[in-house]
Amino acid sequence: MKIKITADSTCDLSPAQIRDNDITVFPLFVNKGDESFLDGVTITPAEIFAHVAAGGSLCSTAALPVGMYQEQFEESLKGYDALVHISIGSGFSSCYHNACIAAEEMENVRVIDSRNLSSGQGHVVMEACRLAKTATDLDEMKAALDELTPRVDASFLLERLDYMVKGGRCSFVAALGANLLKLKPCIEVVDNKMIVGKKYRGSMVKCVEAYVRDRLENPDSILPGRVFITHSPVTEEVDRMAYDTIRDCMDFEEICDTDAGCTISCHCGEGCLGILYIRKEPKTQA
Repeated sequence: MKIKITADSTCDLSPAQIRDNDITVFPLFVNKGDESFLDGVTITPAEIFAHVAAGGSLCSTAALPVGMYQEQFEESLKGYDALVHISIGSGFSSCYHNACIAAEEMENVRVIDSRNLSSGQGHVVMEACRLAKTATDLDEMKAALDELTPRVDASFLLERLDYMVKGGRCSFVAALGANLLKLKPCIEVVDNKMIVGKKYRGSMVKCVEAYVRDRLENPDSILPGRVFITHSPVTEEVDRMAYDTIRDCMDFEEICDTDAGCTISCHCGEGCLGILYIRKEPKTQA
């Protein structure tokens, strides 16, 4: 079978990964004030940051409607026998629900709930590309991807909390206390939702080193194939610390450094960095 892989723009893969794997990305809508833009097409994270820095309100994202998914699926299927679409987690957006409705009457389309976001979703997209090379049964391929999704470990370290405060996800008092203590919270994706994990104290460089070591403290439980370092704007020193600490903790076959797209940027702001990898078994919540 010749299978086309598509994904919501929230997957935060690099331009090279998208190009080399012939992935078609469907851009979500980004709302800035009364204007609506297409994620990564007519608006960039840098423009979002500049808007907020100038006193503007936080931007928000919106899912593609059912009709647009139908159009995108039909267009992307040209020249292919089947299509597999990887959606941002259903716990974060209505994208998955809308895509499923759009695919209801299309026998050769399957929609995967990544149960994740950013390059956590990206891991599922990359695995779909690998499977598509030899797959002969769409349902077997979907089952393999559904088995993968709970094993993707995604988390981010936040340097600043003002975006979370403005977005109603963190109280001002809590943020003030965290800023005074120089605390950097770790946000984890668990069971298709975001939770606050461990909090780190000190400079971002110091916190990133501790965060990476904590995430990779049990390397035997992690698949050594690929790890993402995904971030909004951070200093070269912070990015290098993440890379060097990963190398010190575990011998991954591939370390992919990618930029966070508009979705993460809207909610977390600048100075956000995460490492995302695949576990051998699903992680149980403490």
